[in-house]
Amino acid sequence: MKKQKGFSLIELLIVVAIILIIAAIAIPNLMRARMSANESSAAASIRTINTGEVSYAATYPAIGFTDLASIGGPAAGCVPAAASGCFIDGVLSAGTKEGYTFAATPGTAVNGVNMGYTSVGNAGTINQTGTRSFCSDQSGVIYYLSGANGCTAAGGQVLQ
Repeated sequence: MKKQKGFSLIELLIVVAIILIIAAIAIPNLMRARMSANESSAAASIRTINTGEVSYAATYPAIGFTDLASIGGPAAGCVPAAASGCFIDGVLSAGTKEGYTFAATPGTAVNGVNMGYTSVGNAGTINQTGTRSFCSDQSGVIYYLSGANGCTAAGGQVLQ
């Protein structure tokens, strides 16, 4: 009787089972790493929005602080003006970046000048794209809210 060369079905099934076990261990860690990267990007984006708001208010003092679209501009060929300050990139000023949605809202106007603003970055899907939402205001302090969207300066914790 000849001995066959190659692998038996049992041996192949064992190898596939080992690969599946390794994948089951690695995939959740990969997802956590991706959420962590998205959250880091969101916090940095809120910081960028803060810088853009301050720059916009200094450049256009008759307007003061403004909304997200006005501190940014189009993705290509941005020309600085009151309607498009070009202080942040076109991707962020569009409002969506790295699994988060962003918004900036001017505060109450005094004599036609917006004296403050609020900015917020919410996870697209809590526990999938991120576990925290981020926010800030004209003070420049960045806050976060764990486990839910809708961060506010009054209800959030200071990001350190």
